[in-house]
Amino acid sequence: MKILAIGRNYVAHIQELQNEQPTEPVVFLKPDTALIQNNEPFYHPDFSHDIHHEIEIVLRVGKEGKHISPEFAARYYDQIGLGIDFTARDIQQRAKEKGLPWETAKAFNGSAPVSKFLPVAEFTDLKNLDFHLEVNGEVRQRGNSGLMIYDFDFIVSYLSRFFTLKAGDLIFTGTPAGVAAVKIGDTLVGFLAGKEMFRFEVK
Repeated sequence: MKILAIGRNYVAHIQELQNEQPTEPVVFLKPDTALIQNNEPFYHPDFSHDIHHEIEIVLRVGKEGKHISPEFAARYYDQIGLGIDFTARDIQQRAKEKGLPWETAKAFNGSAPVSKFLPVAEFTDLKNLDFHLEVNGEVRQRGNSGLMIYDFDFIVSYLSRFFTLKAGDLIFTGTPAGVAAVKIGDTLVGFLAGKEMFRFEVK
């Protein structure tokens, strides 16, 4: 199982970080050791003082494929959930300033909590999925899949040009505006189409 992720896929988030809007998807990977499941807590690492939450819709790949055409891409993901792409913003910024890769800011242990997953068939319109993140009862991020620069099918097709997608792979599809630092003691709750999908603590 591998975790593939798309960066800079919502215009408002690009603007809040003062990044340049991409002309093609920004792709990075996380190892399986980044995965947290079943509402287990996230343990704040000691190597960063600025860990940001980034809530994202996550696709679960249902079968193997490569070089997938966009019109067939929907056949290759069968479940949808939510995830947090935890980012060590201070480490990332230092790496970006030097033009270096920033895996240590994105792919560290526990940096990818994911929710339960629901069958795609439970959703009537994948281009109009509302989701949001609450931290300690306060809404921090709101998003809708219709605001994505690159939609689900394009993402799956694009990734399959470079990586063979296999059943069980997870695809993080980008975060909306509102990212902010978390601290020990915070409770994060994610909602997709009005349903609570995850609830976990920062320790």
